[in-house]
Amino acid sequence: MKLSEKKVLKKKEQILLSAITIINQKGYSGATMEDIAAELLMTKGSLYYYFKNKSDLMYQCHNFILSQATEDLRDILHAEGTVEEILRHMIATHIDYAVEEKETFNMIMEPKRFFNTEQLHLVLKLRKEYESLFDQIISRGVETGSFLAKEPKIARMMILGAMNWVQQWYKPGGRLSKEELVELYSDYILKILK
Repeated sequence: MKLSEKKVLKKKEQILLSAITIINQKGYSGATMEDIAAELLMTKGSLYYYFKNKSDLMYQCHNFILSQATEDLRDILHAEGTVEEILRHMIATHIDYAVEEKETFNMIMEPKRFFNTEQLHLVLKLRKEYESLFDQIISRGVETGSFLAKEPKIARMMILGAMNWVQQWYKPGGRLSKEELVELYSDYILKILK
C-alpha cells in the first residue's frame, strides 16, 4: 500500500471516529455533516472527498463499529476459559458496545431504515457473522453439557434481543452501574441456557 493510500485510510478512520462520537451525542437525525466537519476542523466539502453523502458516512460508521465488535467477540470466542466464562465475556462486550456506541450500534435494530440495498446486504451479512459467534458458544455449551438449550438459535435471538433492548432504558449514572448491569444480564442469560 502506498503512503498516500495509508494517509487516506488514516484520515477516513479519523473522520469515522469523530462522526461516531457526534452520532452518539446527537443521534442519527441530529448529526450533520457540518457538525462532523467542524469537529475535525475541516470544511463540509472536504468530507465528500472521503464519503459520498451522509448516508454513506453513517453506513461506514456502523460498519466500523460492527466490524470491531465482531472482531472482539471472535477473539473472546477463541480465548481460553469455560463456555460460561466466555459467554459472560461476550455478554459484557456486547453490552459495552450497546451502551457506549449506542446510536451507531443501534442501527443494527433497524438496518432497513438507514441503508440502501447494497449497504443493507453487507450489513446483514456482517450481522449474521456477529450472531453466529453467539450460536457457536451456545452450541459449544450444549455439546459439553454446560447448556441445555433445546433450540440454540432461539436462545441466541432471546439473548441478543434482551441485550439490545438495554439501549432503550439504561442511563449511565443511573441506579445500576454498567458492571452491575453486565453481571445481572449474565446471570439471567445463563439461567435461560441451563
